[in-house]
Amino acid sequence: MEYLVAKWLHVLSSTMLFGTGIGSAFYLVLATWSRDPAKVATVSRFVVITDWLFTATTAVFQPLSGFWLIHLAGMAWRLPWISWSLGLYVLALACWLPVVWIQLRLRDLSAGAALAGAPLPRGYWRLFAWWVGLGCVAFAAFLAIFFLMVAKQLPWTA
Repeated sequence: MEYLVAKWLHVLSSTMLFGTGIGSAFYLVLATWSRDPAKVATVSRFVVITDWLFTATTAVFQPLSGFWLIHLAGMAWRLPWISWSLGLYVLALACWLPVVWIQLRLRDLSAGAALAGAPLPRGYWRLFAWWVGLGCVAFAAFLAIFFLMVAKQLPWTA
């Protein structure tokens, strides 16, 4: 029963992590495409809050619950699919950490533009491009991790 609970928590946490990331990205992209600084400021403020409440907490819980599952299942840490999953997770986190700072800057730049009645500044667009690029890498890493979690093997060894 402990394994089932651990697995359920791991899946629930990964769903929250991935879903929050996709949802936040979707809304910030739509707000940015509107080119309305007030909309972008509002949405980016909520994205920052959401990231701290859900993404940060589940990003910490995911590896902990994964390690718990490995222990409960008596699996070897060196299994290739586990090693690749961990490596991809580190890659996704390496993308997410600068995204946290970028989101804070996007929030502040859009709020400043909204207060001044000005368009989004050039710096906003430069940072937004980095935000999208890093998000795409993290998204691909998470898709690969989901595959590895389900298949429990590397695709080229099947």
